[in-house]
Amino acid sequence: MDVDIKPKSLQPHWYELYVQPCVAELLGSALFIFIGCLSVVEDAEGAGRLQPALAHGLALGLTIAILGDISGGHFNPAVSLGVWLVGGLNMTMLIPYWVSQLCGGTIGAGLAKPTIWSVDGINRAPPAQAVAASERYVNASGGAFSSITADEQIPSVLVGEIVMTTFLVLVVCMGAINGKTKTPLAPFCIGFTVTVDILAG
Repeated sequence: MDVDIKPKSLQPHWYELYVQPCVAELLGSALFIFIGCLSVVEDAEGAGRLQPALAHGLALGLTIAILGDISGGHFNPAVSLGVWLVGGLNMTMLIPYWVSQLCGGTIGAGLAKPTIWSVDGINRAPPAQAVAASERYVNASGGAFSSITADEQIPSVLVGEIVMTTFLVLVVCMGAINGKTKTPLAPFCIGFTVTVDILAG
């Protein structure tokens, strides 16, 4: 008498469902912000936005490619919110993702400071191992971005940020979430969108 024994489907461990994605978001956010901070600090006056734009876009694309299968590769609270709104993220993970991303961003920015060596007599690291002189760290814009100088600029800057963030979230949702339009090139598309956003504004 033949008896079909169906193997029980293995349920993912709670660590894989809840902890691992948050760790991936923390690590990815830290790497992305670290590379981004260094690219802005190292950007020379007059060089424009190209260096930071390429560094941010490539760093994000690579980070999504290596960690995206674990957490979805959001690395941005606005992206996580958008993904949750279209049903690509469970509500129970939204706040943990945000906390992981904010902590990761803080860690990434904090790690950028020790790599900066000083030219005013205090060496934080030997120049051969350092990335940039500390006076560039003080000028955090690195010549790449202009700052808001008047209150009248705030509405236009706010509109620009909303439109560019919406563009990024749209690319994420359509390139990585939507069943009809998602593509294996999503990490490249998302990174390229960040590059375009930085070059645009």
